[in-house]
Amino acid sequence: MNAIFSPGKLMLTSEYFAIDGALVLAVPTKLGQEFFFEEKDDHQSLIFWEALHQNKPWLKAVIDYKSWQILETNIPSSAEFILKTLKNVQQLSTIKFKNDFTYHLKTNLQFPADFGLGSSSTLMNNLAEWAEIDPFYLNTISLGGSGYDIAVAKEKSAVLFQSKPEIKFEKVDFNPSFKNELIFIHLNQKQDSREGINLYKSKNKSPELINEFSDITKKILLCNELDDFSRLMDVHEQKISDFIEILTVKERLFSDCPSFVKSLGAWGGDFVMSAKFGGYKDYFWEKGFTTVFEWSNIIDL
Repeated sequence: MNAIFSPGKLMLTSEYFAIDGALVLAVPTKLGQEFFFEEKDDHQSLIFWEALHQNKPWLKAVIDYKSWQILETNIPSSAEFILKTLKNVQQLSTIKFKNDFTYHLKTNLQFPADFGLGSSSTLMNNLAEWAEIDPFYLNTISLGGSGYDIAVAKEKSAVLFQSKPEIKFEKVDFNPSFKNELIFIHLNQKQDSREGINLYKSKNKSPELINEFSDITKKILLCNELDDFSRLMDVHEQKISDFIEILTVKERLFSDCPSFVKSLGAWGGDFVMSAKFGGYKDYFWEKGFTTVFEWSNIIDL
């Protein structure tokens, strides 16, 4: 079978404000999602879909793409999402699902689904590359969101991303001299990111505030010292806390931590970033957070 790969992502700046056009810095992760595909000219008009999580079977579905009916599946709700997405692919593509071939499509998510590294965005980008369609448009009509995660998956690089006035992004060389001092801690408290987004959307925000996050992103790219980076992380975290009126993750869980603690993406459930300090592994382990990555273990730059 042929294969396509898209990396996962971590969003370092601008979180919710990405929706309104704040400049985002995001980086690719070493783990992502694989997509394997094979087509057979057998006049069956079927899709055999198989999804693995870390090489272990998760979802199976057989779909008739002439009638768009699910003929077999083990998880109906997930199969419905796949059917809807593949129907969108058919509408956008000039080359896929236009004949009566049988398609054998298989995915493998390399990271735990609760890591929040982009199980959906990596799928959208893989499908778009396979079908030669615009991944941002496929993502918009299938899922929604700002699209920064699609940009990382597409470019396989650190990116600067902006969603408004129109989507634009560029590869950037984000290789801070202090990168080996940074650590990433998984909170294992998966949140419904849509709830956080809805809370954010319910509040009035000014163009000036959106620009402040863009300015912080630009300054972070220029940082040469960990102290400067740490200070900007603290400022960024406090600004979002003040706006959405939710305690920072440091105030909530790590008030005695001697380093900065910065939420990555929607607040509350996935990864946070910090910097090494004496006994940092024991510190997080004792608080019940046992999944701690160094930069070189998780970031693909």
